[in-house]
Amino acid sequence: MSQYRIAVIGGDGIGPEVMAEALKVLRAVSGPSLSLSWEEAEAGAALWARTGDDLPKETLALCQATDVILFGATGLPNIRYPDGTEIAPQITLRLVLDLYAGVRPIRLSPGVPSPLAVPPGRTIDYVIFRENTEGLFASRGGGARVGDSMAVDSLVITRSGTERIVRRAFEWCQKRAGAPADGVRRVTCVDKANMFRSYALFRQVFQEVAREHPGIDAECAYVDAMSMYLTQSPWRYDVIVVENMFGDILSDLGAATVGGLGMAPSGDIGDRWALFQPCHGTAPDIVGKGIANPLAMILSAAMMLRWLGERRADAAATLAAERIERAVSTVLAAGTARTRDIRGTATTREVGQAVLEALS
Repeated sequence: MSQYRIAVIGGDGIGPEVMAEALKVLRAVSGPSLSLSWEEAEAGAALWARTGDDLPKETLALCQATDVILFGATGLPNIRYPDGTEIAPQITLRLVLDLYAGVRPIRLSPGVPSPLAVPPGRTIDYVIFRENTEGLFASRGGGARVGDSMAVDSLVITRSGTERIVRRAFEWCQKRAGAPADGVRRVTCVDKANMFRSYALFRQVFQEVAREHPGIDAECAYVDAMSMYLTQSPWRYDVIVVENMFGDILSDLGAATVGGLGMAPSGDIGDRWALFQPCHGTAPDIVGKGIANPLAMILSAAMMLRWLGERRADAAATLAAERIERAVSTVLAAGTARTRDIRGTATTREVGQAVLEALS
């Protein structure tokens, strides 16, 4: 039997609501060949307001002691650090655990409405690899402010940090079937190399690593142009690798084209640890209303199982991930259980229940 311990952090806002549905699904795929257990811990803005600590040492220790982390959402607009910045322990975990690869799948599921006019025979299915520990986010907590007249944050790009995220992107591309439009395995580097030396280094390292993968098409695009390309012809893309801040922006843009953030799972992956969470925030305006979309959380749980399966060469975990993904696809294609963000009327629990029924 495969056995895994999971650190579960529901967090703030709708985080605990969508996490509850994901845990029901994980319980349903547990069985004789796959044992999943979890321990819940606290983190987030509400905890900080109550105790002065947004990521207790006990929570961090649990994250380091378990096999993987499943994370809901944290941060609240009315609770901020004294300098006005958001309380985001998930960013701290990325740095402390060196979760350098932010993996953001952008996939349009059958039956889900897109604001784009997707031509017949086309679909959207690409993955963004966001560098998670450098870039502009490296200044978090370390920038400088001079009174009310000036503030400075520095963007950091290193060769070693860029090499490892680019290699991850090419390795992932090798396992995919290629871009939906033409079947070509393609990695696209997104930067602003025409203006900034930091991005010129990012592109240089990308091109060096690309030469080690002659069977994969490698190309580069400026981030402003890429914002246009991802709305004009997203089906042309396969794997995208990008700096931290630009990755943050493009992953939300991509999510908007496939049903919104409620349809966007993600993984923050390092060499030892990994954390999986929906791309959406805490949505405080709908907390307690029972209308949050749990599918990004459920799909993040599936990503988690797939990562465990690949890491341990464990067919049981991989099969469980596939079952969850098929169940979600079945529910979406049927169209009978959708939350309002994807033009439905179902509640959070009704969608979770529909996925459970599809599993069986």
